[in-house]
Amino acid sequence: MLQWGEFEYGLSGMAQSTLEALLEKLDQVREQLLLVLEPLPDEALVVANAVNGLSVAELLALLTAWEAELVTGLMRLDQGKKPERLLQLLAEPDELNVTFIAEGGHRDLDRIFDDFQRVRLQLEEWLELFSERDLSNPKRFKWLNGRSLAEVVLAMTVEHEAQFIPALSAFAERWLAEEAARAEGMIPLTAVSVQEKENDNQSESD
Repeated sequence: MLQWGEFEYGLSGMAQSTLEALLEKLDQVREQLLLVLEPLPDEALVVANAVNGLSVAELLALLTAWEAELVTGLMRLDQGKKPERLLQLLAEPDELNVTFIAEGGHRDLDRIFDDFQRVRLQLEEWLELFSERDLSNPKRFKWLNGRSLAEVVLAMTVEHEAQFIPALSAFAERWLAEEAARAEGMIPLTAVSVQEKENDNQSESD
């Protein structure tokens, strides 16, 4: 079961509306994640077991799947319906993660990144439909067991995404360091060509 606690990225004590604070935190953590990924080439994103037993591509697909389930849950709440799939994910995340990875982790990178951005935009659009009371009142939605909708959103997006950033950063540093070491150990092709030509000329003179 997803553990509820004192979130590092909590919204308490902020002068902003709950929606504004949520959107700011969503952007903040997403920017951190994208900055970590920015220097990595495509080949690094599909390396197996890079982060928590997943490739970076599989992890992005997993994060997207969580947000897609959240969007569906928001839609059901807006309709006055119980968000059953969302509640199942909160109660049994590991079990559903296996399904999400199997379904989404093997698509091409362009599709994974497109979905990663598209679902986030959908989430932000849906959040804007909910009132301050909808987002902040822990008694507003009975199915959330005394938690506000904002807390659920934080747990499934900001907190969920942020927990992977240290491991992603460590992987990126290792990859870039290994690439730099390999580059330093290689003789440039131009140098090889010049050396071969010099050897050929020496042979001819002999």
